[in-house]
Amino acid sequence: MTPVTRQEVLGLYRKIFRIAKKWQSASGQIEETTKEKEYIKNEAKTLFRKNKNVTDPKLIKECIEECEARIEIGLHYNIPYPRPIHLPPMGLAHKHSHTLRHQEKLRKMSKPIYLKSHDEVS
Repeated sequence: MTPVTRQEVLGLYRKIFRIAKKWQSASGQIEETTKEKEYIKNEAKTLFRKNKNVTDPKLIKECIEECEARIEIGLHYNIPYPRPIHLPPMGLAHKHSHTLRHQEKLRKMSKPIYLKSHDEVS
């Protein structure tokens, strides 16, 4: 990891914890705010620790983009949890290709960047 990339990653990590410190839930309830703050901290710790040994620059860039996307979406919608996607079953398969394996491949390719690591952690 280059020093610039390292600084960028550490900056994102600090930014997430600053956001968690100032976080206010949409409902305004103290219990909900506390729960969401803990979720933000735990999610950040888990994902950053999971990816700490990543050395491929392309993969590091994808992780940074996912992190930035999740931060922006969380701040915009005021929810710390990843936004779900709704794809109809077999909605992506071609007319002549209804194999399950092909459908799973299409679903994986259509997954938004902010959800790339969500299924691996949850």
